[in-house]
Amino acid sequence: MTYTNFKLDVDADGIALVTWDMPDRSMNVFTEEVMKELDTIVDRVTKDDAVKGAVITSGKDTFSGGADLTMLKRMFQLFHDEKARDQKKAVELLFENTGKMGGLFRKLETSGKPWVSAINGTCMGGAFEMSLACHGRVVSDDPAVKMGLPEVKVGIFPGAGGTQRVPRLTNQQDALQMMTTGSSLTASRAKAMGLVHEVVPAKKLVESAKKMIKAGLKPVQPWDEKGFKLPGGPIYSAAGANLWPAATAILRRETYGNYPGAASILKSVYEGLLVPFDTALKIEQRYFTKILQTTEAGMMIRSLFVSLQELNKGARRPADIKPTRLKKIGVVGAGFMGASIAYVTAKAGIPVVLLDQSVEAAEKGKAHSADLITKEMQRGKATAEEKDVLLGLITASADYADLDGADLVIEAVFEDREVKRVVTEKAEAVLKPAAIYASNTSTLPITGLAKASSRPKNFIGIHFFSPVDKMMLVEVILGKKTSDKALAVALDFVRAIKKTPIVVNDTRGFYVNRCVLRYMSESYNMLIEGVPPAMIENAARMAGMPVGPLALGDETAIDLAQKIMKAAVVDLGEKAVDPRHIELVNTLVDKYDRRGRKNGKGFYDYPAKPAKKHLWPELKTLFPQQDADKIDVEVLKQRFLFTIALEAARVMEEGIVTDPREADVGSILAFGFAPYTGGTLSYIDGMGAAKFVEIAKGLQRKYGAQFRTPKLLLEMAEKGETFYDRFNPYSVEGKKEAA
Repeated sequence: MTYTNFKLDVDADGIALVTWDMPDRSMNVFTEEVMKELDTIVDRVTKDDAVKGAVITSGKDTFSGGADLTMLKRMFQLFHDEKARDQKKAVELLFENTGKMGGLFRKLETSGKPWVSAINGTCMGGAFEMSLACHGRVVSDDPAVKMGLPEVKVGIFPGAGGTQRVPRLTNQQDALQMMTTGSSLTASRAKAMGLVHEVVPAKKLVESAKKMIKAGLKPVQPWDEKGFKLPGGPIYSAAGANLWPAATAILRRETYGNYPGAASILKSVYEGLLVPFDTALKIEQRYFTKILQTTEAGMMIRSLFVSLQELNKGARRPADIKPTRLKKIGVVGAGFMGASIAYVTAKAGIPVVLLDQSVEAAEKGKAHSADLITKEMQRGKATAEEKDVLLGLITASADYADLDGADLVIEAVFEDREVKRVVTEKAEAVLKPAAIYASNTSTLPITGLAKASSRPKNFIGIHFFSPVDKMMLVEVILGKKTSDKALAVALDFVRAIKKTPIVVNDTRGFYVNRCVLRYMSESYNMLIEGVPPAMIENAARMAGMPVGPLALGDETAIDLAQKIMKAAVVDLGEKAVDPRHIELVNTLVDKYDRRGRKNGKGFYDYPAKPAKKHLWPELKTLFPQQDADKIDVEVLKQRFLFTIALEAARVMEEGIVTDPREADVGSILAFGFAPYTGGTLSYIDGMGAAKFVEIAKGLQRKYGAQFRTPKLLLEMAEKGETFYDRFNPYSVEGKKEAA
C-alpha cells in the first residue's frame, strides 16, 4: 500500500521504518489525512506478524511542528456551525473531535509492538505527544534540536495525552513548569528529565532507534505495568504537599488568572495522577473541550497561531510582484539601532554595508554584532565558525559609494528631518534605479520624509523595535507614493530576517507608538489623580501587560517623551498634549534630572547590582495620594486595556491599519498587549462591541475624553458587528472596505 505523507519500509530484521515526509510542505504537520494514514500504518504494523516493531522518523530536516492550523480552524468551524443549531450536540461533537489525536496515540502505545520515535530538528506539540506515546525516543545531538509542548502560548494546553505522559516520565515540578510556560527543551535537557532515552549523532539516529527494538524494547509503557510509581512520588505525599500549593500560587502570581489554559494544565495533571491512565486521558479530554470553548482560546489561537503564520507567510504581500532575492543590503547609521539591523541582516546570510560618518564609528557598530554573536556562543547557540561568517558579511564603511549595488538601503540615523534628508540624497546618488530606500523612523511621517527623495515610489518606512535582535515585529509604513514593488521588497526583507511584518499607512506615530503612548498617558493621568504608583504598575501587570507603564516610560526614556510632547505641540498645537502631562514630565526631567533608566533614575531608581530597581519614593509626593483601599483595581485594569483598544479602533477607522490580523498581532508582539485577549481588536470582539461601547462611555464620563468612542465602534455596536466581520481579511469585500 502507498501513502501520500509517509513511506513504509520493512528491513530484513522485521523493523518497519515509517518516514514522515509530506509533499509540498517545508515541515511535517498533523492534518486529518496524516492522522488517517498513521492510523492505517499502526494497524498494519500491529497485524503483520513479520513486523517486530516500528521506527517513526522525518524525511525532512526537522521532525514536525505539531498540528496544522487548518485542522484547528475546521474543528472550530464545525463547533460553531453545530452550536447555532444545538448547543449540547456541538459540545459533544467538540469532545469527540478533541479525542481523535489522543485516541490514535493511545492505540499506538497499546498495539503490542514496540515503537521508537527518531527525532531530528523541531518536534513540537502534537508531534512531541506522539513521540511520548512511543515506547522509545532517540534524539539527534544537533544543537538545532528542540522539543516541547507550547500549546499554552496559544491559549490551550497539550490535549493529546501530554498532560498525563510528561508527569509520569519526569517529576511533577519539572512537568508543570515545562507545560505551563510552553518552554522548549534541548536534547540534553529532555534526556535529563527522562523524556527521551538516547541522544545520538544525527547520522546514527535511525540506526540507534532500530537498535533499541533489536535489544528487546518492551512494547508496554511504564504506566501500563503493574506496580508503576510516579517518578516524583504520589500526589498525596510529603513531596506533593510541598509542590501543589506552591504551584498554584506561582501560577496565580505569573498569570493573574488570565490564562484558563494554564490553570487547566494544573487541574488535568493533579486529577489525572490520582486515577488509572485511561481515565486520566478522559479527564484531560474534558478539560481540553472546555478550554476550546473559552474566549481566550479562540482569540489566542486566531491571533498567535493562525494570523501570525499567515502574516509570516506574506499575507499582505502584493501577489503580482515576483519575490526579490536580496543580494546586498545597506544600513546608514551605525548607532545601536543601525548596528542591530546590520546584525539581524547578516545573521540571515545577507551581505550588508554598515555606513557611518567615519570608519571608526562604523567599526564600532560592527563590534556590536561581534558582541551579540559572542553571547550566542556563550549560550551554546552559535559556533566560532558562524561568528566568522556573520562578521564577514558586514562591511564597515564611511563611503556612500559602497552602497552601490544594494537592493535595499535602510536609513537608521538620528530622528531629525534635516539629517534624514541629507542622508537620503547622498544614498540615492549612488543607488541603482530599482533599489528601494527605507527609513527606520518611529514617529516621523514617511510621506514627509519621502519629499527628500527623487523617487518617492521607491521610498518606504521600515520601523524596527528595540532591541532589534529580540523584538519580532516590524512595522512597514507606506507613504502616499510608495509602490507595490517597494512594499514587496520590504516584506521580502522582513521575512528573510525571520520577523513578523505589519503594513501600516502613514500617520504620526504609525500604529504601535500611538497605542503605547496611550498606555503611558493613562498612567500619567493616574499619577495626577493620586493613584499610588505601585498600584498603577501592579494593575497594569494584572491586566496582562508584561511591563508596567512607568517602567516602560523609563525604558524608552522620559526625556524622549518630553521631546515627543514638545514636537506634537509645535506641529499640532497646544491642545495636542495634556498640559498636566507636560508639567509632570518637565518636573521629572528639568527639576529632578530623572530621564529614565539610561541615567539611573526616572519613575524608578536603579541602584547598583545586585540591588533591584524600585519606584522612586518621592514620586508619590508630587500629587496628593488617594486611599488605596478605596480604589477599584478592576477599573484601573480596564482603563489601561480600553485606552489602548480604543486607539486601535481609531487607527482602523482612519485606515492606518486595514487588516485586523495586523492590529492584533502587532499589539502583542510589539508591546505585549494582554496576549490572553488575542490583541487590541480581539479584546473588543471578545466582549462584543455593544458591551465595550457601554463600558467606554462610563469611563469617559468619569475619567475623560481619552475614552471617547469612535463612530466606527458605535456603528459596529448598533449592527452587532466584529472587526473580523467588518474588515474580513479573507474576503474581497473586506479588502475593499479596508482600502
